[in-house]
Amino acid sequence: MTGSPTVPQRPPVPIGDYGLLSDTRSAALVAPDGGIDWFCVPRFDGDPLFGRLVGGAAAGTFRVGPAGPGTVAVRRYRQETATLETTWEVGGARLTLTEGMVAELAGRLLPTTLLVRRLSAEGGQVDAVVEFDPRLGARHRRPRVQQRGRDLVCQWGSLAVSLGGAPGGAITPATPTTITVAPGEPVTLVLSVAYREPLIHVEPATAWELLVADEERWRSWAAEIDTSLPFRESVVRSLLTLRLLTYSPSQAPVAAPTTSLPEDPGGVRNWDYRYVWPRDASIGVSAFLGVGKPEEAKGFLAWLLHASRLQRPRLPALLTLDGRHVPRERELPGWAGYLGSRPVRIGNAAAGQHQLDGYGWLVDAAWVGVQAGHRLNSEMWRAVRGFADLVARRWPEPDAGIWEERAPAQHVHSKLMGWLALDRALRIAATHRLSDRQRRRWQGARDAIAADLRDRAFDPSQSSYVRSYGSPDLDAALLVLPLLGMDDIDSPRVRGTIDAIRDRLSAGGPFLYRYPPGRDGLPGAEGAFLPCSFWLVQALARTGRRAEAVELFRDLLRHGGTLGLYAEEMDPATGAFLGNYPQTLTHAALIQAALAIRTGPAAPWSSLSVN
Repeated sequence: MTGSPTVPQRPPVPIGDYGLLSDTRSAALVAPDGGIDWFCVPRFDGDPLFGRLVGGAAAGTFRVGPAGPGTVAVRRYRQETATLETTWEVGGARLTLTEGMVAELAGRLLPTTLLVRRLSAEGGQVDAVVEFDPRLGARHRRPRVQQRGRDLVCQWGSLAVSLGGAPGGAITPATPTTITVAPGEPVTLVLSVAYREPLIHVEPATAWELLVADEERWRSWAAEIDTSLPFRESVVRSLLTLRLLTYSPSQAPVAAPTTSLPEDPGGVRNWDYRYVWPRDASIGVSAFLGVGKPEEAKGFLAWLLHASRLQRPRLPALLTLDGRHVPRERELPGWAGYLGSRPVRIGNAAAGQHQLDGYGWLVDAAWVGVQAGHRLNSEMWRAVRGFADLVARRWPEPDAGIWEERAPAQHVHSKLMGWLALDRALRIAATHRLSDRQRRRWQGARDAIAADLRDRAFDPSQSSYVRSYGSPDLDAALLVLPLLGMDDIDSPRVRGTIDAIRDRLSAGGPFLYRYPPGRDGLPGAEGAFLPCSFWLVQALARTGRRAEAVELFRDLLRHGGTLGLYAEEMDPATGAFLGNYPQTLTHAALIQAALAIRTGPAAPWSSLSVN
């Protein structure tokens, strides 16, 4: 250990350059310079321990990398694992950081959160820097610090973290320290987190063995994924990402592990996505079933139906990881914001919205499970019946829609998904008990929705369904049309809607806007919405246009991040990712698209994701 260098100010890191580490309970985002700039504890929606990403330097970071100038030579995940490797060229030598979080801790006396970061050198000794600066929560609180043997321990009340493995002495928080890494003598740093439980010391060698064992579990998990998938490498990375973003104690998929990464850099379109949208979990059911992962699918569905019980038959637009009410939306004063994008928010006001489409996604997920041979138990079937009853009663009302507009409207996509909820509930009822009275009520409401849509939602001058009643605007969410079965996939209305959206909502290249820019009542602009492009791939494949679908899918993969991770949006002019990252919905849509390419046209009632 050789002193404390001065760390220069660094420019903001592009969102898409961050790597994801996760143990299926929390997640860290790692910059190419080895800085962990976002890490919430003890779970995805907890307080940030390192928050530099949106809080600036005062919010803390944990950087491990070259002490001097270095160039990233290779950055990748080890094949079919969650372990990230970054290699820098430093002079004539190479310095490699191999890091990950241990997901499987069952049956061992281990900390709930264990982050392992190993430095190794080739071609000569390399000076590396360790910058450990934890600042907890909204006020960037510094810890109470003490040295326990070889570990540095930081405490904030019931939360404690320890850092071990530094050679030759202690690390001082907020003070960068240089260490020398020699070939054949790797340095393993171990970060343990304890919340309302004892803080457990883990020897560096043991921590490394645990990470290697975790790698093997991920490889075994990936090996079970259907080998017939097109673009399998990209699909497996997306499936791994979905699994890493699933909160394992409840099987709830978090929408993203971040808050307030901007849709409009420098603007106010900054939202907290560290919660669970039933829509995302519903898509995940189909995605995991479609690739041969029934246990993950059943876990998602069980969480969906269990978490909704508190407000049933109302389905909240979003929930916490354990199915509770989302905290009220508030702003964090003094937080710098990513690229000055303020306010930085925690909580999400969309939790109080009425979104009719959520019922369609959820009941379709239940139907997918039934198709796969998983009969609904009495509690699940009772929940589905309650959702269908609510849709039958409330479908004529305006709602906030899939894009969560603050002013309700008669959204066409919402009514399509209401139709879907009733249609799939009726299909489930073919093998489950249902009264004739309920059946007639659902059938009547389903047919009324279809008639209303055909009469009021189609614009002959554009040969397309529109965004809302009385509006000429289009909506990329309507790309679900060929997947539902309300209209035949060869219908001129279906094909006309696909072509109109592709043409008039184009953002250039393979990208689409979700609706005409500037039509949502919020200040500022936004980028192309990436899930919509993958939905276009799916729609093309399902209507028999496989060659077009494959070409578009390849183009989208070329625009993806180097690590195979995707945000929610992209600046079509620069290719920069926008919004919270990585985004569950985008990765689920990518998987759906690949499944549709594999299967092509299929029975429209099979599900929103081809099995």
